[in-house]
Amino acid sequence: MTSTAQHPKQQPTQAPSALHRLGRFTVRRARLILTTALLFFIGAAAVGSGTLDALVLSRFEAPGSESIVTGDELDERFGVGSANFLLLVTAENGDVDSPEAAEAGAELAAALQAHPRTATVDSYWDAQAPSLRGDDGSQALILAYIPGDVTDIRQNVLPELKDDFTGESGAVAVAVGGSDELFREAAETARSDFLVAEAIVLPGLLILLVVLYRRPVAALLTLGVGLFSLAASLALMRAIAAATEVSTFAANIVLVMSVGLAVDYCLFIVNRYREETETGLERAEAVARAVATAGRTVVFSAVTVAVSLSVLLAMPFPFLRSFAYAGILVPFTAVIGAVLVLPAALALWGHRVESRGSARPVERSRWYRLADAVMRRPILWGATALALVLLLASPFLGVRFGVPDERALPEDADSRQVADQVTANFAAEASDALQILVTDPGPDLAAYAAEVSAVPGIVQVDSAAGRFVDGEQVADGDAARFAAADDRTWIEAVPSGDAMRADPYGMVERVRAVEAPFAVSVSGYPADLADFRDALLDRLPLVVALIVLVTFAILFLMTGSVVAPLKATVLNALSLSVMFGALVWIFQDGNLSGLLGFTPQGSFEPSIPILMFCIAYGLSMDYEVFMLSRIKEERDRSGDEVRSIAVGLGRSAPLVTAAALVLAFTFAVYATGDVVFLQMLGIGMALAVVVDATVIRGVLLPALMRLTGRWNWWAPAPLRRLHARIGISD
Repeated sequence: MTSTAQHPKQQPTQAPSALHRLGRFTVRRARLILTTALLFFIGAAAVGSGTLDALVLSRFEAPGSESIVTGDELDERFGVGSANFLLLVTAENGDVDSPEAAEAGAELAAALQAHPRTATVDSYWDAQAPSLRGDDGSQALILAYIPGDVTDIRQNVLPELKDDFTGESGAVAVAVGGSDELFREAAETARSDFLVAEAIVLPGLLILLVVLYRRPVAALLTLGVGLFSLAASLALMRAIAAATEVSTFAANIVLVMSVGLAVDYCLFIVNRYREETETGLERAEAVARAVATAGRTVVFSAVTVAVSLSVLLAMPFPFLRSFAYAGILVPFTAVIGAVLVLPAALALWGHRVESRGSARPVERSRWYRLADAVMRRPILWGATALALVLLLASPFLGVRFGVPDERALPEDADSRQVADQVTANFAAEASDALQILVTDPGPDLAAYAAEVSAVPGIVQVDSAAGRFVDGEQVADGDAARFAAADDRTWIEAVPSGDAMRADPYGMVERVRAVEAPFAVSVSGYPADLADFRDALLDRLPLVVALIVLVTFAILFLMTGSVVAPLKATVLNALSLSVMFGALVWIFQDGNLSGLLGFTPQGSFEPSIPILMFCIAYGLSMDYEVFMLSRIKEERDRSGDEVRSIAVGLGRSAPLVTAAALVLAFTFAVYATGDVVFLQMLGIGMALAVVVDATVIRGVLLPALMRLTGRWNWWAPAPLRRLHARIGISD
């Protein structure tokens, strides 16, 4: 059987590539480049120091969705909305209905209503609503709706209200909570985690780099480039935040990826520089060759990572778009540091970076021997590794998606403690009520409200026509509260705590499915989450398709093959499946929760796994680029289809492993944090990087390449001609 796979050909002598010329330029202008970089770093650090204050606190909302449009109309017409702030009032004598507690509660409600930012207040003592009274009668709730910009509310209004109301007030004790208070405290904790992580990552990386390089100067130069990337990324992020909404959580991604990627890229540049000097090249030419070869791979890698995260721009949510901005900026600044600043430093101090002693032949490296062993029995090794990967991924089959709640915070967080008490002592989740806007209400309003109250998961419905429970009217309506504006009124449906934890999306769907003889639309926190999830899942196929197609195209431009990108996609999917399997086993099912100090929620908020998918896919393709480029370089040089795989892995795998160790360390630091979202990100990404750089690239990659043989580099004739015209190579 003949093959149409491409064979290496002797290439004519070519003019120096653009990157080779860039390398020579960095040598000639080394002092100018380093002086400029230092001045830029100082300025960027000054600008970037204010970035955290310029970022905003986002809600889980889908702009333009039914819940948001309805919520805006309810706010405009009636001045009502989802209760985003609450007071948990505990009677000192154990009875909220006692005269002393009732008087204190009324005073609290009046004081909260008097605050200039408060729109509406619902108090148990005013409404006598069962949903606002604790099951044991010792606690009651006062709910408030505070409209306005979420960042302004969380940063300026809530701290003031917390100081004013927390503590004892006559016959009652008062604690502050609510959805915005929970997210405010989560953001504060994430910011604290950022600063702690920064304090751990930098000295930890320095120690790790000294061990890897065995030359302190090499470690210091590499870490310096990491700091350059971090400062530049934060400064550019602040500029973006001045023009659009950027979530405060994006700063955590900037820290991890800017330092991690910059250090990874420097590892490859320094390693290639050392290889070139070991062949006898002068320092200047060794720098230029390192930039031309390893620099090309670094550029491809950065483009791949940036593209993988830029697809989040297709999501119509400021929260996820924020990570796209970070994902584009960080690889850009890391590349500038690795192919411009670092080579200039090597031109001056390269003699302090070069390896001590002579390099071992590649055939004596562990990775070469492993690749050789794998390729002797590719089916046995490949099947064993595949079975291990599938076993680690199997928990993902039981994944469940839910809503974020107080368990994302540590148990000692104030808002978490309030939410835990509400969950334990209140059957209803009054602060998570649905608001239903009714157009042209008629005499059938009571019948509709009664039918909504009979929906599983709804414990109480209030309207102008009355209060309803389980399909029956139990009290008269509050005509003043639900007074019609023009041809519209509204209804409030209070869910149970069990429904909010078990299936909030299903509960919203059931309420929306109730037939009404007039036009209705649903808003409220559960509806916001349901619409957010639906919009997220609607865009997910587009995001996945974009990330696969664009990274496929990048690898084709680099290799000229359609088989290599296809295999990379399959291997990436296996790597990601291990990450998601571990997330389900640890964070959903609660294994290791005691060790890590979190409370399992039994489900995932879907936006975090999607974010992790984009990051992990980009980093997995990152390592694929590193290894494939070295394998292809050896194949083009020698023409040996099999040995080039072992040599390429023998030269690149130790470096990829070191890079993976560095990146895994930067991510794993967040396992020490207090916000579950960041713990998930840290542990999941660290595991994905390590598994990808070892089992996936060390075993499955050579096994699969051995089985496909010369077809690794195959492409149809039209695509070969296309690559000859537009492919990127030296």
